[in-house]
Amino acid sequence: MPASGCQTEAVSTITIDTPDGPAELVLDEADEPAAVLLLGHGAGGDIDSWDLALLADRLPTLGVSVARFRQPYRVAGRKIFSSAPGLDRAWQLAVAEVSRQWPGLPLFVGGRSAGARTACRGYATGQSGLVLLAFPLHPPGKPDKSRLGELLEASAPTLIVQGEKDTFGTPDQVAAALAETGRSDVRLVAMPGAGHTLAPKAKATVDEVAEAERLLVWSVAAFLNEQGS
Repeated sequence: MPASGCQTEAVSTITIDTPDGPAELVLDEADEPAAVLLLGHGAGGDIDSWDLALLADRLPTLGVSVARFRQPYRVAGRKIFSSAPGLDRAWQLAVAEVSRQWPGLPLFVGGRSAGARTACRGYATGQSGLVLLAFPLHPPGKPDKSRLGELLEASAPTLIVQGEKDTFGTPDQVAAALAETGRSDVRLVAMPGAGHTLAPKAKATVDEVAEAERLLVWSVAAFLNEQGS
């Protein structure tokens, strides 16, 4: 549960040995954390994406430590991963390490795009909920190839933050797909004007950027607070 008041944070990196090579956890730690959020990056991206970097910067001041996980293929300098099972193997080791770092605290997991899917597949007892950023409901232009099953199998309290113009699935498409399942524990937040990156457009005004940042940070913080209460 996020705490009120300004807190300091410390940043550190932990190397994790995996069957597919070294991976990294970058930890942005709250001074007195009340919860932990583990986030994975997108398939072709890294942990410095707009959404992951913003949450790592802002949440520790609200009492949430953030751990961003860099998969082995990114540590090795590659942009393409070998297989979903490879992502899952490394992710489980990241979950175990974060649990060792903060024993006893509520552990929330998630990520953006492919990282969100990996978190869904790896969801297990002892985790407190899912934070899914730009969940790729389907490949662009292929709505018949739904990935919703991965989310449904997790059976966890879930927050989805989706760009209004995401070609991998708009908020309306995600909402329609969820409505057919009867799931009532999924909260969906739409980012106005945003695409799959969730980031504000290059021509966005200072006020528009600030509003996008507030919407993402406070949507995630409110979800963590409610689930951790």
